[in-house]
Amino acid sequence: MHWIRTAGGVLVMAGFMVLSCRVAPEKRTDSIPVENVDLKRYLGKWYEIARFPHRFEKDLVGVTATYSLRPDGKIEVLNEGFKNTLQGERKEARGRAWIPDPAMPGLLKVSFFLFFAADYRVIALDRENYEWAMVTSSSKDYFWILCRNPEMDEAVYNILLDKARGFGFDLSKLEKVPQQKDRV
Repeated sequence: MHWIRTAGGVLVMAGFMVLSCRVAPEKRTDSIPVENVDLKRYLGKWYEIARFPHRFEKDLVGVTATYSLRPDGKIEVLNEGFKNTLQGERKEARGRAWIPDPAMPGLLKVSFFLFFAADYRVIALDRENYEWAMVTSSSKDYFWILCRNPEMDEAVYNILLDKARGFGFDLSKLEKVPQQKDRV
């Protein structure tokens, strides 16, 4: 997912990974990952347009996630962001992801800390151009809207919000993430 290392970030991440394995039934998402995700097209840089707030991304803006294929077939994950302002201190976290079941390429596992892994569910995707995606975990407490560009068309954003409501996400928690327009 989009974890950025902050003070104590490794411990926070480890705690999240452990807790994500035991999600209360009312918090679990029933969002089914999209089918037929073309991993090669999904790789590359994604800009975080909106997210639910979390300690591991507290005060971070300009957040991006870059996915690349590793020699072992797993996915290298590089999350980057800036503390407080777009000119703030750059923070990064590196992890790895993999598809545990090739029949479900929209459901990945991601790990930033040893052997602890969490779900990375692509629940909506622009299958034509791979320009936007919605991602969650196994819990409705985690939610991101991603785009290939630092700005997302407002009409597309509103369509995604409607989809998210349909999946049962509480969008009152959603916050937009400031992005630097010239970072493409």
